[in-house]
Amino acid sequence: MNPAPSDFEDLRVEDVSRHFGRRRAVSHVTFHAPRGSIVGLLGPNGAGKSTILSMLATLLRPSTGRILYGQCDSVVHGAALRGSIGVLGHDLFLYPELTARENLEFFAGLYALKQPGASADAALERAGLAHRAADPVSSFSRGMRQRVALERALIHDPRLLLLDEPFTGLDESSAARLLARLDSLRKQGTIVVLATHDLDLAEGLFDRAIFLRDGRMASAADRPASLRAMYREVMTHAHAAAAQGTEG
Repeated sequence: MNPAPSDFEDLRVEDVSRHFGRRRAVSHVTFHAPRGSIVGLLGPNGAGKSTILSMLATLLRPSTGRILYGQCDSVVHGAALRGSIGVLGHDLFLYPELTARENLEFFAGLYALKQPGASADAALERAGLAHRAADPVSSFSRGMRQRVALERALIHDPRLLLLDEPFTGLDESSAARLLARLDSLRKQGTIVVLATHDLDLAEGLFDRAIFLRDGRMASAADRPASLRAMYREVMTHAHAAAAQGTEG
């Protein structure tokens, strides 16, 4: 009996590449993320982080290689898998004219949750925004909107959460709250894949760090002792190797 797509216990990216015409956005990327782990995608602009996240969200198909959610292939089971994936990108996908509760209740309804109102209320409690439930999102600070958007991505209790630069525009208090929420997700067994430029805030967060340059894996490490130092070293070596290759 084949497992249901929502039952996956891990995520495997196996020799994945993605080409847009002649341009190689991602080349031969491989990593594994078990339940209860946070994987970081690190690299400069154009390194392929957002493209990888789009493939993990089943919004893009790999040109070569495969992505497995447990035993389920993203190409074969993509539509069925989406109900087990939460995504928070640069666009928060919130309706500013609606209240915080109305936004979350709407998305709970999209996922056909049995009690969308109760789900929205619980999400606002987790975000620490129950007292602002009836206020329009347009009146919220960037950090507050980010907190609502994170709960929007988590309203259906996904197995996999994908985050693209979630620390952007957050003050120290909001960033600390986000880090605490991510830690709670790890403890409850959620798989998190997070792309970020903010190495200081991400220090100590990742169970595995994937360093990317020009769409390729430059290195990978489990719980690196100093994220910024390793990033600097990896990118320096990758740049030198690329320069040497060009000269050759």
